Amino acid sequence: MTLAHPGMSGKMAEVDDVNKPLFAGLSDVSIAEDIPVEGDITVPLSSNGDDEVSTLDEPVKDTIMRDLRAVGLKFVHVMYPKKSSALLRDWDLWGPLLLCVSLALMLQGGSADGESDSGPQFAEVFVIVWFGSIIITLNSKLLGGTISFFQSLCVLGYCILPLTVAMLACRLVLLGFSGLVSFIIRLVVVTASFCWSTFASTAFLADSQPANRKALVVYPVFLFYFVIGWMILTFSPSH
Repeated sequence: MTLAHPGMSGKMAEVDDVNKPLFAGLSDVSIAEDIPVEGDITVPLSSNGDDEVSTLDEPVKDTIMRDLRAVGLKFVHVMYPKKSSALLRDWDLWGPLLLCVSLALMLQGGSADGESDSGPQFAEVFVIVWFGSIIITLNSKLLGGTISFFQSLCVLGYCILPLTVAMLACRLVLLGFSGLVSFIIRLVVVTASFCWSTFASTAFLADSQPANRKALVVYPVFLFYFVIGWMILTFSPSH
């Protein structure tokens, strides 16, 4: 009977480990049949007892209709301006985008002096609306306003609604009237919509500004809607 030297057995074990395939142990790994492989992505309900329902399985039609109702409700708040947190609490940029595109399309190809290439183009109106809104928002933040950036953009964008309605009315007036009568009617409509937009925006933004700096915030808003109103008033369809 011969006894193996301890050092020799250790060397033999090292040789076996070297010759062993790197992933040899993976063949012994298996998944039990009673363990499900697929996952479940359901969203758990809140623990506070609210009747919140996950929208992951909601049809696309229901989602679109819910968003459209939310946009329509904000339009109602703008047309009937009062101190409300609806535009600030549930802000979105769908309404401002829709109004901006509609206004730009109605101003497309118009001119104030009869030249077909002198009117505001789509990109120009788009840049004026959004760049002006951003400048007013930055001015509000620098003056110490407590409103967030996108909340301010939401309010300023939604408050273009009276001016967009005025643009539609002016186009209808231009179809039936011309000359001084047409200008007087359009002047009254645009002036009323300009005052409405300015009043609505300040009604929503007033409480978020310091009391001693509200005039510095309202003045850029006044200029912003005045420029848009001037574009609407000077619009005339090109021939």
